[in-house]
Amino acid sequence: MAVPKLRFKEFDGDLTESKLVELTLWASGGTPAKDIPEYWGDDIPLISGASMHTNQLYESDVKITRLGLQKGSKLAPKDSILILVRGSMLFNKIPMGITLGDVAFNQDVKCIRPKQELAPQFLFQWLHAKENTIQNKVTATGIGAGKLDTADLQNLKLYKPSSEEQTKIASFLSNVDEKINQLTQKHELLSQYKQGMMQKLFSQQLRFKADDGSEFGEWESISIKSAVSFIKDGTHGTHQDDPTSHLFLLSAKNLQNGHVVIDEKDRRINKLEFDSIYKNYGLNTGDILLSVVGTIGRVAIFKEEYKNYAFQRSVAFMRFKSAKPEFIFQLFNAVDFQNELLVRQVVSAQPGIYLGDLSKIEIKLPCQEEQTKIANFLSAIDQKIEVVAQQIEQAKTWKKGLLQQMFV
Repeated sequence: MAVPKLRFKEFDGDLTESKLVELTLWASGGTPAKDIPEYWGDDIPLISGASMHTNQLYESDVKITRLGLQKGSKLAPKDSILILVRGSMLFNKIPMGITLGDVAFNQDVKCIRPKQELAPQFLFQWLHAKENTIQNKVTATGIGAGKLDTADLQNLKLYKPSSEEQTKIASFLSNVDEKINQLTQKHELLSQYKQGMMQKLFSQQLRFKADDGSEFGEWESISIKSAVSFIKDGTHGTHQDDPTSHLFLLSAKNLQNGHVVIDEKDRRINKLEFDSIYKNYGLNTGDILLSVVGTIGRVAIFKEEYKNYAFQRSVAFMRFKSAKPEFIFQLFNAVDFQNELLVRQVVSAQPGIYLGDLSKIEIKLPCQEEQTKIANFLSAIDQKIEVVAQQIEQAKTWKKGLLQQMFV
């Protein structure tokens, strides 16, 4: 008996088994000739993998004319589902979206149109429920870009409830999506607000006052080299892995959102190797960690809980003489400092910045009392952002559970 684990109480009975292809119409896209100006204009959005970054598709920076539509592309009417079939391995999950209006789509995209007995939003949610299955049907092509096997996808079994039940399921899950979207927008607005406040604070357009109401003094301009007592990067050596060890050898990728984040796949080394790395120095609570190879500019503050972590050369360490770590953390995350890193990076196999060039960067430091006020103010915004981020993850986890239980 094919029934979902979670079902609205007013519905019962078996679901109708069909192959996906029996309930849908499929079409491949295309691109008009790029050297003919008459094909390109402001009439119809042309959807490609680059524009499939949301679940709701209607906008694209690239647009074609009606003539261009007739000379190479295809039209996906409102409530069609577009799914990326080429280049899929470049994404953590296969991009797909439902069209909010008529759009064109290129050759990297397939259009799936449900027949009358299948509600578009129900099909859209069903495809999300089958994301892992769909991802497993991607095969590497060329430089590993990946191609989705649509023949296998078309043969997936879909257990279809009545039209009324489809509508109720789709409406319920769409409301969950809307909640996730609202939280995501709140997260973006908070992040934008923080960036705006950082710009005002670090440019001194906005100043705090001392507790007694007096003005703080001028900020000191100083090079990082003069402001620190210690600057170094991680190990350049090769080290033997030891999967049984509790000591980790980490890299820039482990600096995430202001924290050092590890998982079971991260490298482990034995105590002899670990001690050899820290033979001539040690990291203290409050030292600043900065990624300097690969993804440059990730920042974290070293804490006691990280004492079992060593780092490769992609992470640099700085110990400031008098500047407060929390202030430096915020300063290093500001756009102006990040831009300073970018203009100094050397691009080879991986982008990187030399410690000598890093040391030359000039920073401006207020007195410690003003540093504390700035750091506390920005940290309070960070906490709000973190709370919303957690709410988003919780909502996504809940949605994932619903998808697993509401579809067979």
